[in-house]
Order: sequence, then C-alpha cells, then structure tokens
Amino acid sequence: MNTNALAPQLIEAVWAHGRTLPEADPAHLRQDACGAWMRREQFGREDSDFGWKIESIAAGAQTPENLRPFHWRNGYDIAEGAPHCRVRADRAGVPAEKYARPPRNCPA
Repeated sequence: MNTNALAPQLIEAVWAHGRTLPEADPAHLRQDACGAWMRREQFGREDSDFGWKIESIAAGAQTPENLRPFHWRNGYDIAEGAPHCRVRADRAGVPAEKYARPPRNCPA
C-alpha cells in the first residue's frame, strides 16, 4: 500500500485497531495482531524496530474496517484469513506479572 497517498484520518483510524496495553501510552505505542510493538510516529518506516504499515484483512474497499496496522515485517494473508508473524514482542526474562521496559521486539 502506498503510504504517501493515505489520508491522515485513515492512518489514525487504522492505528486505532492496534492492541493497547496498560503499560504503554496508546497514542504512541500499540501492538499488531502478532503482538509486535509499533510506534505511531514510525508509520511507513522499514528501517526501525517499531516501524509499521497498513495491511488489508479483507478483499474490497480500503476502509478502516478492512485495514489493520502491522509491524513492517509482519503481514496478513487474506486467503488464509490469518496474520503472518515474523516479529513479536520480546518478553524474554520478564516475569508474567511484569511489563517489559522499554518495549522490545524479537524474531517470531
């Protein structure tokens, strides 16, 4: 998807579909369907640990209902109806009841 041609309102609406967590400010940090961290201000960046893109999750119109935010290395296969996860949040060494600070990603 051409990130330069997207309206800011559409980008914001898709960002709202990202998973929010209590330990992160949802205006800046969210997770995709694979659990990978994304930073709002890094939309369209493929040179970042937290860069993200917009993926279609259904055939048809490019509306917020059919679009989702994904870490730039992850994606969605419409035919399979499932995300393809190559990156996820890294919780290595973090007890279940604790938050990873700062948020970090690792290969899936």
